[in-house]
Amino acid sequence: MGMEGIGARVARKEDKRFITGAGRYTDDFVVPGMKFAAFVRSPHAHARIRGIDVEAARAMPGVIDVLTGPEMKTDGIGNIICGWMIHSKDGSPMKMGAWSPLATDTVRYVGDAVAIVVAETRGQARDAAEVVDVDYEELEAVILPEKAMDPGAPQVHPEAENNLIFDWVLGDEAAVEEAFGKAAHRVKLDILNNRLIPNAIEPRSAIGHYNKAEDHYTCYTTSQNPHVARLVMSAFYNVAPENKLRVIAPDVGGGFGSKIYIYPEEITCLWASKKTGVPVKWTADRSESFLTDAHARDHVTTAEIALDADHRITALRADTIANLGAYMSLFSSATPTYLYATLLSGQYEIPAIYCNVKAVYTHTCPVDAYRGAGRPEATYVVERLVETAARELGISPVELRRKNFIKSFPYQTPVIMNYDSGDFGALIDAATKAIDYDGFARRKEEAKARGKLRGIGMSCYIEACGIAPSAAVGSLGAGVGLWESAEIRVNAVGTVEVLTGAHSHGQGHETTFAQLVCDRFGLPMDNVSIVHGDTDKVQMGMGTYGSRSGPVGMSAIVKALDKVEAKAKKIAAHILEADEGDIVIENGECKVAGTDKTVPWFQLALAAYTAHNLPGGMEPGLKEGAFYDPTNFTFPSGCYICEVEVDPDTGKTEIVQFVAADDFGRVINPMIVEGQVHGGLAQGIGQALLEGAAYDRTTGQLVTGSYMDYTMPRADDLPSFQVPMTETICPGNPLGIKGCGEAGAIGSPPAVINAITDAIGNNDLSMPATPQKVWAALNAATRH
Repeated sequence: MGMEGIGARVARKEDKRFITGAGRYTDDFVVPGMKFAAFVRSPHAHARIRGIDVEAARAMPGVIDVLTGPEMKTDGIGNIICGWMIHSKDGSPMKMGAWSPLATDTVRYVGDAVAIVVAETRGQARDAAEVVDVDYEELEAVILPEKAMDPGAPQVHPEAENNLIFDWVLGDEAAVEEAFGKAAHRVKLDILNNRLIPNAIEPRSAIGHYNKAEDHYTCYTTSQNPHVARLVMSAFYNVAPENKLRVIAPDVGGGFGSKIYIYPEEITCLWASKKTGVPVKWTADRSESFLTDAHARDHVTTAEIALDADHRITALRADTIANLGAYMSLFSSATPTYLYATLLSGQYEIPAIYCNVKAVYTHTCPVDAYRGAGRPEATYVVERLVETAARELGISPVELRRKNFIKSFPYQTPVIMNYDSGDFGALIDAATKAIDYDGFARRKEEAKARGKLRGIGMSCYIEACGIAPSAAVGSLGAGVGLWESAEIRVNAVGTVEVLTGAHSHGQGHETTFAQLVCDRFGLPMDNVSIVHGDTDKVQMGMGTYGSRSGPVGMSAIVKALDKVEAKAKKIAAHILEADEGDIVIENGECKVAGTDKTVPWFQLALAAYTAHNLPGGMEPGLKEGAFYDPTNFTFPSGCYICEVEVDPDTGKTEIVQFVAADDFGRVINPMIVEGQVHGGLAQGIGQALLEGAAYDRTTGQLVTGSYMDYTMPRADDLPSFQVPMTETICPGNPLGIKGCGEAGAIGSPPAVINAITDAIGNNDLSMPATPQKVWAALNAATRH
């Protein structure tokens, strides 16, 4: 390993342009002749559109045109689809309601787009949008998921009777029933996983540009997977043929899942550009982001575990209602099913598991994958149950977990997943040591003397990353393969370009991906550049989500590097008149092992392109590509411990210690991994303590539609984290890495809630644990 290779704490290359204001985001791009768009959005959660009068808006200063849904339908633009087919337990397919990019006859949530205004300036477009006259017939709305299937509830889509999208099951119901019948102890909880609103620093933005002379479309967009966006917009939405559509996702300021999807705005801006003859730009303001960026979580669950007399968990069952909002977004169906129920074994040997998920429509913003996507929901269920069981049994939460840990690998769970590696005992050892778990009783007494209630809570998570072999996910209903691509281009002077189908929206790919090349060839970091986010430069890719950039994206790079290395060694052996097996590449040179015979890397690259002295039959050049299809998910795991103090007079919670011990397999850049963990912890703690989307239960108005009402974590809400790491190598990919980007958001919410409930002596506490909720729960416990 060199100074900049695998394992080195290399500062992020890309940060220089970001912190100096030199990043290029979608809203920074200016296309000649570009005009601006504003969307007319429904003020109602549910209403019939009786008519739209656009004439006054068209007459406004600077307005180029106002376009509506019926015109879009006339032009053959298709409905937005969900990309993962789920079947109900009776074999019937999920009920996917029609989602037109611009609503044609009915609006189904506050913010549903009805029309687009294109004007000379952004201000003119917004002014004109205000005077578009939409005649709405307001209808009754259903907001709460637990009410969606009630008899007589308002119907969101005619395709889904009683608002039921699917009724899906996983596991062995009979075995679970038998285990519960024999149980010595049962623990049952009603669990709410609160709805979240992703808040990336950069709001969504899109530029649609139709070039009439070339009959070609270009879309600039804030996307985590531009290639899939191009594929879907061409194959399903009929926006443009794939060979005539270029999608560019430049610098993207955060995504966390909310920028995976194809939203109405990208489609509409491209279509509007062709209709108006001008490039069309739209950038959301923060209010639009709150209303229309895909929301997350929103599960209502009843869960139960059975334990035998020796305190071993024998079964788990969960009944979940998953709110998917008004429409089915791209990955929405996979999140509460194959990304949730398959992780309900957690880190434990649980012989029998059964999960029933009912997905429902409501008149709220669509819900989809968000940092962790199903795994935070599963971990919250499992770890709240295990912590509660320890309390009810009167034993240490550490002891109960140790007793039930999976101890040998590979391990086949009863819910599909086959865990390939891990050491959960090492993780709990690392976490308890870092936080001084044995010293907690002393700290609790010290806090009591100061009038504070101190509590400690634990969470042991496991997640599935990399999203499995393409054939496997295809059999489970995925609409695309989940491989990744890479191309290594060694230029004639020896510099290297890495073209990847993965996309960076804050993960540091330009650094970590370059480290692979530096490690392989001993080149300086400045000699390596990373190319991504442009469908005209990178042929195809599956994007970034599900912590797949490392185990899948980097593995594709390694495969391509293997091919480049093999060819380079053949050329070097020919030049140096040596056996190919004796060639080593290090420190920027090709050497004959055990001799002083060398050829510098730049000379070897030049030789490949001048082609004056190549082995017989060899093609010139030094460029190779590869596709990597994972053989299994990867399984990062961790043990998180949170220690809190609660002020009994106000209910205010302060996190005084937080330890996140993780196993990510081999770590490419420890500094970047630590940063990813810190970011995930901030999001998970935000969910536990602060964040929660709330709708008016009658009108469907979003009452947490700004930062005045939706509370984001700030620096003073968070402690200084300790992030020790253990390492078990993943056997399923060439680097042995597991993925790290979502872990913090998965493991932290149950640790925080377990700590608060321990402090206040009341286990009945839902997220977000606001001071008001904590104070009420504390006083309820005191009264009882």
